[in-house]
Amino acid sequence: METKKHIGIYGVCFEQNKLLCIKKNAGPYRGRFDLPGGSQKNDEGLTETLQREILEETGYKLSAYRNPRVYDAFIKEFESDYTVHHIMIIYDIDRDLNIQQKELSKFVGDELNDSDAEVWISLEEINIENSSPLVLKIKKEILGKVNLDKDVYRNWIPK
Repeated sequence: METKKHIGIYGVCFEQNKLLCIKKNAGPYRGRFDLPGGSQKNDEGLTETLQREILEETGYKLSAYRNPRVYDAFIKEFESDYTVHHIMIIYDIDRDLNIQQKELSKFVGDELNDSDAEVWISLEEINIENSSPLVLKIKKEILGKVNLDKDVYRNWIPK
C-alpha cells in the first residue's frame, strides 16, 4: 500500500480551558475540529507559514510563538488505497488581542480557504467523532498523557 507524506505547521492556543480550533470544510478532516495551520509555500520558513496560516484560518495575528515540537500519525481513510503519514510541526502561540480580521476570506489567493471559522472548544467536548488527529494529540498533551510514538488510524471516516 502506498504512503503519502503530508507536513503541516500548526498553532496551539489554550486559553481559559478552551482550545482554539477551526471548523474544517475540506479534506479528510472536513466537518471536524482541527488546529489552525497548514502547508508551507515555496521559500517560506516554518514560522512564516505558522503566522500566515493562523491569520488566514482564524483572522488572528500572533504576538508570540514558542515550544516547537513534532508529532506524527498514519491515517488510512476508510476504503482508501493509500495511507497518509501526517507530520505535524506544532508551536504554542499567543494571539495579538489588538488585531483580528473581522471576516475570513472564502479564497486565500487562488485557493479555497478550508476553514469556516475559529471555534473555542473545551477539552471535554473533544473526541474521535468530532476532531482531527491533531486535536486529539493536543488534548492528550494538555492532559499530560502525550505519547511521542506515532498514532495510527486504520479506518478513518471523513464526515
